[in-house]
Amino acid sequence: MVPTPSQEFDDRHCDRDPRLPPLCLNARILCSMTPAATSGSSTERPRVGIPWRTSREEAGNVRQKLDDYFQAVRKAGAEPFEVSLKQPLERLQEQLGGLDGFVLPGSPADVNPTRYGAAKHEKINEMDANRDSTDVAILDHAFRTRKPVLAICYGCQILNVYLKGTLVQDIPAERPGSIAHGTTDLPPKAPGAVKGDIEHKAAFLKGALLARLSEGAEATVNSSHHQAIDKPGENLRVSARASDGTIEGVEWTGDSNWVVGVQWHPERMFGDVLSERLFENFVAAARNARGSVVQRA
Repeated sequence: MVPTPSQEFDDRHCDRDPRLPPLCLNARILCSMTPAATSGSSTERPRVGIPWRTSREEAGNVRQKLDDYFQAVRKAGAEPFEVSLKQPLERLQEQLGGLDGFVLPGSPADVNPTRYGAAKHEKINEMDANRDSTDVAILDHAFRTRKPVLAICYGCQILNVYLKGTLVQDIPAERPGSIAHGTTDLPPKAPGAVKGDIEHKAAFLKGALLARLSEGAEATVNSSHHQAIDKPGENLRVSARASDGTIEGVEWTGDSNWVVGVQWHPERMFGDVLSERLFENFVAAARNARGSVVQRA
């Protein structure tokens, strides 16, 4: 069930969830994030799929921001692979079968509001049907096969929509008085675009994975989004909020699979302890998923 607002930050609902993978506060030490010396499929670096941010960036091979995700995944101990937004569904599904986990990146595009039953707001950005459908195919596969997903910014939003949640289509227009959440994912010459990420505090739900990774009740995160989660999707627990109430993090509670969504951009917070731990914990879950596949085989 989706928690009610009164439940979301109630300590009675925040005990350690035994279905989550083991917590790795420093996965390079505790979880041996470097590849093992012995051969065999279960000891290779996990293979992580990352879809292109937009069809336009893929067509022009514009990968500066995509490479931030690749760098973060490699540093955490996995091998990233780009997922084309243009390939036929059959080929896409074949590729997904050979991957161990998925990072759904941010995007300057917005999720099509028809996916959550809403009319298009006048402030909505350009949409990308290929990106929407690719992420949905990835989520179908990940939930069916219990492979971990780290969903970031746009990825967090489409994860929520996939699970029957809704979105705030434009925070300044729909939530007057909200704090600034940044515009760095807009094209550089777009109205309101700025250089560099702004930052703000995010408060974590006690006992949630994000709180355990941060080892504290709050942390400073970067911010670059004009949309956000409105109604949380089914079996998504809200685990982080900004001071204005904007949802900054969600965690899947429907089964033992590792699925986490964050509204900020940990791939751009180089050297930040929480960001690195988040990627390391995700890679540890991908390694566990890979081991489970090998055992089943």
